[in-house]
Amino acid sequence: MEQKWVVFSLEENTYGIDVQSVRSIERLQPITRVPNAPLHVKGVINLRGVVTPVIDLRLRLGYEEIEPTDETRILIASLNQGDAGFIVDRANEVVESDEVRIEPIPESSRDMISAHLTAIAKGEDKLFSLLDANALFEEQYAE
Repeated sequence: MEQKWVVFSLEENTYGIDVQSVRSIERLQPITRVPNAPLHVKGVINLRGVVTPVIDLRLRLGYEEIEPTDETRILIASLNQGDAGFIVDRANEVVESDEVRIEPIPESSRDMISAHLTAIAKGEDKLFSLLDANALFEEQYAE
């Protein structure tokens, strides 16, 4: 079965999330803060009548916070606990599995690399890390 990933950027780094879990890609919209939430949990949005939590992936993955740009997007993902939004710097493209070779994360790097990473995708002109969206969301309050 052919796999596809929605590929997005945080700074100069590129990541992918399984396209089947991505419901939509939205422009940044007003976010209502949630009291006492971790810094990377930006709050909630009302998306077509559904209250959806939003996580800033920059902060979640250890990048510095920046001001949003015209390219900033919210990836709405369907997760085990329901829908959640992930703020990314830029949504780039959808990549199909025949364009890349999937390689496991090297054993020597596993301890240094976050539990959210599942593999590395390499293509002729592509290299991106595959993320587990459920792990990113489920561990949101663990810090």
